[in-house]
Amino acid sequence: MIVVVGLSHRTAPLEVRERLVAGADALPAVLARLAGREELGEVMFLSTCNRVEVVALVNGEPLLESGLAAIREELARQGGAANGDQLAPYLYEKRGDEAVRHVFRVAASLDSMVLGEPQILGQVKDAYDAAVAAGALRGTLMRCVSRAFAVAKRVRTETAIGAGTVSISSVAVDLARRIFADLDERVVLLLGAGEMAEAAARSLGKGARALRICNRSFDRAASLARDMQAAAVPWEGLEAELAQADVVVASTASARPVVTRDMVKRAMKARKGRSLLFVDIAVPRNVEPEAHAIDNVYVFNIDDLEQEVARGMKARHAELDAAEAIVADDVAQFLVWTRGLEVQPTVVAMRGKTRAVLLSELDRSLSGRLRHLTEGDRAALTQMVESAVNKLLHGPTTRLKARAADGDDAGELAAAVRFLFDLEEAAAAQKAARAEGENARDDDDDRLPN
Repeated sequence: MIVVVGLSHRTAPLEVRERLVAGADALPAVLARLAGREELGEVMFLSTCNRVEVVALVNGEPLLESGLAAIREELARQGGAANGDQLAPYLYEKRGDEAVRHVFRVAASLDSMVLGEPQILGQVKDAYDAAVAAGALRGTLMRCVSRAFAVAKRVRTETAIGAGTVSISSVAVDLARRIFADLDERVVLLLGAGEMAEAAARSLGKGARALRICNRSFDRAASLARDMQAAAVPWEGLEAELAQADVVVASTASARPVVTRDMVKRAMKARKGRSLLFVDIAVPRNVEPEAHAIDNVYVFNIDDLEQEVARGMKARHAELDAAEAIVADDVAQFLVWTRGLEVQPTVVAMRGKTRAVLLSELDRSLSGRLRHLTEGDRAALTQMVESAVNKLLHGPTTRLKARAADGDDAGELAAAVRFLFDLEEAAAAQKAARAEGENARDDDDDRLPN
């Protein structure tokens, strides 16, 4: 059974999540400890700023509770907790169908803080690669996570879940492009050094001709400029900078506007009317609202930007039902495949035992009363036995696989077949099939598209 145990931005505050993060250096040891537990056949450890999860394949129903306990212990150890009770209020556990659905939704960014953000898919792929490299992912769970990648691609291409601007940075870039079409020959001025404004300036600066930073503390401006490959300018030169800049991202801690209407009016005269965009993220505002009335001057404050973000999120949420339908469809297909794995060892054992009994009886006859038969006759009889096995067991095999596909009582039927045919060896084969599910090659395997 596939299980998920973890916490996310929905269940735990940042100060709890950050304690459990496993960096690249620590990850191999974490995977080794988890994979070394006899209860767990396969494991993957997903660690991001918004979630820490262990996805695992438990080695059979009797080991389920102890397998979940093993995962909780490792998470507590990773978080430096004296015992699991400290972490328990923040953890969620998902089992079976619910766990598969969760893995698919996470990869498709349907459980992210920002719906439709693309980063999570790359993070899941990194976790997958690390688990494969550690030898902790190889069979059924590997197939599950691989399928999650395909689900994420379907959601991204068949819906508009990733459309719309949903961050202040992306809105700032979008506004700049609406006004200037492109930023290749534009100058971006960062006024102040607020974290959100810095992020917006970084995004704008990627396509701009130049990025300049003006801050009351020149040392802070110079330090930030080195980090952002920009130029630092003194605070006293602000008005002159307005005459040169095309986009100004403002975020100072000033209690009153640092850019007045009169300053902008003088700057526009020096600019000979060239458009000037202000992205004012500060609260209180850094740019006098009256500046917006000047020809070719555009002033957007934090409320304007948040309205743009809200529109983008609304557009994404409108696509959520379509995305969830894709997830549900792929979960159903994956579960058909896994249920096929559950009955396949029984089918193989039933056919193998029947064939062995009939061929043994044939060999006895060919060694006794029928020993006078030619090689051709012997081959014909052997082929007759093979054909009889196929025809005799076609109905039971087909019905058992059909029940597995429907998710009804296939497990009970398989157990009954093992009892009636005395197929004790099928139980061992069942466990091996779970561990090496990806290698199982039967007719039902083709039902799950690659």
